[in-house]
Amino acid sequence: MLKERMTPEELAHLTGYSRQTINKWVRKEGWQTSPRPGVQGGKARLVHVSDEVREFIRSAQRAADFPARAHYPAEDNFDSLLLSLANEMSDHEQKELTSLLLREGITGLLLRLGIRTQGQ
Repeated sequence: MLKERMTPEELAHLTGYSRQTINKWVRKEGWQTSPRPGVQGGKARLVHVSDEVREFIRSAQRAADFPARAHYPAEDNFDSLLLSLANEMSDHEQKELTSLLLREGITGLLLRLGIRTQGQ
């Protein structure tokens, strides 16, 4: 899912290319960027996702890694679904989920979700 402004990392996850490749495209294609709020040093940038950027990204997506059906999670495999969900989460949400998984493990998560009971 493309937002109005995205980090190179977000675009990398979306396309299957590296952050470095995205940054190379930004420079080469002359895409508009702006400073990322809350990040000091001035290097962190947000890419303005214009129609030109959208079209470039659509044409550059790696078909093998990101099939056209990836927009329909119910048809996708479980790993891809989890990755898609993680990519939709904010950095803060990802850190919180990581912390929960490290603290409680998969059994603790399944217990919290009501998928597993204490005795299983």
